[in-house]
Amino acid sequence: MEIIAVNGQARPGLGKKVAKAVRNEGRIPCVLYGGDEVVHFSTTLNEVRGVVYTPDFKVAELSVNGKTYRAILKDVQWHPVSDSIMHIDFLRLVEGHPVKVEVPVRFKGVSPGVRAGGKLQQKLRRVQIKTTPEHLVTEISVDISKLELGQSIRVRDIVIEEPGIEIMSSPGVPVATIEIPRALRSATAAAEKAASGK
Repeated sequence: MEIIAVNGQARPGLGKKVAKAVRNEGRIPCVLYGGDEVVHFSTTLNEVRGVVYTPDFKVAELSVNGKTYRAILKDVQWHPVSDSIMHIDFLRLVEGHPVKVEVPVRFKGVSPGVRAGGKLQQKLRRVQIKTTPEHLVTEISVDISKLELGQSIRVRDIVIEEPGIEIMSSPGVPVATIEIPRALRSATAAAEKAASGK
């Protein structure tokens, strides 16, 4: 699992005025919750870039005033106009305490439907899982080696090989579909028509 080191600076106070002053210094107000303490701190865009701007799931190792916390990114508030980061929430990982996280879906295997000319369409990019920090995974693998033309694989079809992980996403949601291209559909229809002698 990839861990990104993030250095933070404790915030002297709370409230909108303090948050504004922090932003004026070019820093981002942050909060870490979970466990038995709430830590208010600030950091820079460079420190959090690897955690925020990535499609992958990563764990942050926060260092604030000499203390280190392992955490996950829980929420990012963006400025509605400039798209700059206004505030970040981190959730502390406490051993034995379950957390809900969203991890990317990765495909394994080759679909017979794709081999036959179909197109793999990824319908769901991330799934929500519930697990404890010691069982945390960075992605969920979905086997597509049995997907034929026109078939879909849904959340309920995902097989979790790792222990201690529960999928929280809705079971009926499609993860991937093998779409039949229009040209292939037309060719199939023409072949069927010819075979039936019409």
